[in-house]
Order: sequence, then structure tokens, then C-alpha cells
Amino acid sequence: MSKIKPSKGSPYARILGVGGYRPIRVVPNEVILETIDSSDEWIRSRSGIATRHWASPQETVAAMSVEASGKALADAGVGPEQIGAVIVSTVSHFKQTPAVATEIAHRIGAVKPAAFDISAGCAGFGYGLTLAKGMVVEGSAQYVLVIGVERLSDLTDLEDRATAFLFGDGAGAVVVGPSDEPAIGPTVWGSEGDKSDTIKQTVPWDEYLGKSGGEKFPAITQEGQAVFRWAVFEMAKVAQQALDAAGITADDLDVFIPHQANMRIIDSMVKTLKLPEHVTVARDVETTGNTSAASIPLAMERLLATGAAKSGDTALVIGFGAGLVYAATVVTLP
Repeated sequence: MSKIKPSKGSPYARILGVGGYRPIRVVPNEVILETIDSSDEWIRSRSGIATRHWASPQETVAAMSVEASGKALADAGVGPEQIGAVIVSTVSHFKQTPAVATEIAHRIGAVKPAAFDISAGCAGFGYGLTLAKGMVVEGSAQYVLVIGVERLSDLTDLEDRATAFLFGDGAGAVVVGPSDEPAIGPTVWGSEGDKSDTIKQTVPWDEYLGKSGGEKFPAITQEGQAVFRWAVFEMAKVAQQALDAAGITADDLDVFIPHQANMRIIDSMVKTLKLPEHVTVARDVETTGNTSAASIPLAMERLLATGAAKSGDTALVIGFGAGLVYAATVVTLP
């Protein structure tokens, strides 16, 4: 018989607060057109993107995360000293070590929390949310701060006609804590590594560092059509599985918050899932661009701030991207 005592966590977990930070600089499509042969009409028709935010040198991954975290803590009514863990999802923090989560934890005033980074691309927020839920229920942390943050402008090839217009910068954060009722459903997640070359960094860091000169700085590239087909057809299936796992149907939803990759993907998923007209759909990509791990919490925050969604609404969230990885779950909005 095991001598290990049972965990003393909460029976359930929920999102208690959300916060976001968008860099001050707004970049319209006209700026992108200075380096690629395209048009505003073409960019809008292919992606739905009109503007995006690009960070200044002062708006670092850590600085943007601190701003978003402060808003999330205030929204949740939780003090930084109560945070037991900080999870940061990012692919654009250039220090291999230490994790930027440790710097963020210190700067917000958390007291010796667990702190670590994860790399799951555009599905990173869903991965972090699932880990946070497990911590709260297991009892290793009462409150967990989950952050999705990117400075993708640092990894954008402005001469690549296929991707130059896609990416933006920003940070989104949520506080996950105890709940007396189910408020974060089972996560449907996974990966398809055989398709890992469809979204990737152009040059590995070790190869870049080994060059004597003339090598372009590593950037993100993708096979647009392959990614589009995968996202539209495969991710709709994953979204449906998340609804099934939560024991609800599309009719029970109030809000749909997919990863803000592309407006055409979002609209196609809405059609494939046959979402009712009453379901509010996040389309933050139009003015924020693709911010990878930050896109879902940023879209969530904007929906709540504008009144398009309200506290207590039932929302389906799904992230998908490089890897190819994905994560979907149903949540109650804070």
C-alpha cells in the first residue's frame, strides 16, 4: 500500500481573470507593401488582416508579459504573492536559458513560484492552460499565471510574400485558480510530426551561428496551402472532439475563440462546425495579426472588454500551429 498522502487540490479549476498587452505601434498593410509585391486588397482577401502591432525595443517579451499579467491579476482579484506557478508559452524569447518565466515572476512580485517556459507554437496557450488546470486540481499550486507572448516581428522575413503580412506582437495572460464546478473542460491535444516542415524556422540557430557571414537572420516560413487545408479540415474535427469531451453541443456554446491565424480559416471552421448564429466568434486577427501563443488570450480579453462576450459564457478555444500541434478545450469565461 502506498504511503504517499493524497493531494489536497481543488475539485475543479477555472479562469479567474484575463489581461492583454498590444504594442503601441500599429502597422498597416501599406508598410508591409514597401517590401513585397502585393496589395492591400490581396492581403485582406487572403488573411483578413488590415493592421498588426509591432513591438519597440523597450517592449520586450518580458515587459509585455508583465503588463498583461498585471491586468490579469487585477481582473482575477488575486495578488502576485498568491501565484504558485508561472507558465509562459513563447517561441520568440531568444535566450535559451534561463526561462523568461522566472524574470516575469520576479517582476510581478510573485514569491518563489514554479516558473518555466513551454514551446508549443500557436497551441501554446492551450498547453499552458491544461498544465495550469492540472496544478490547481492536483494541489501543487492554488493559483497559476499562464502567459502567451510573442515578438514575431523579430522572426518575420519582410521580403517573404507568403508570410510578411501575417505576424504581430503582443502578450495575453490568464489566472487559473480553484473552482467548485467544472469550468475548464477536458483538453483534446496532440501533434502530427510528419507535417513539421510545413511551419518552421528557416535556419536552425546552430547553422546560423556557424556561418561566416551573408546568412539571413532566421525567420518563420510556412507552406500556406498545406497549413490552410490542415487547419480547416483537421482542426474542425478536433474542435468537435473538444465539444464532445465537455459533454456539450455547438448549440450550447456562447463564444468561439480559435487561434487568430487567418480570417478564412476562422470562417471555414465556423461553417464546418455549423455554429449557430448566436455564437460570438473572435476575429481579432483583423487588427492584431497572428500573434501565435498570445492570440487566444488577446482575443478573449478583447471580447470581454468590448462586451461582445460576458463573464460566465461558455467558450470553445482551439490553438493550432507549428509542429504541427494543437489543443482545444471548452472553458467558462472569467
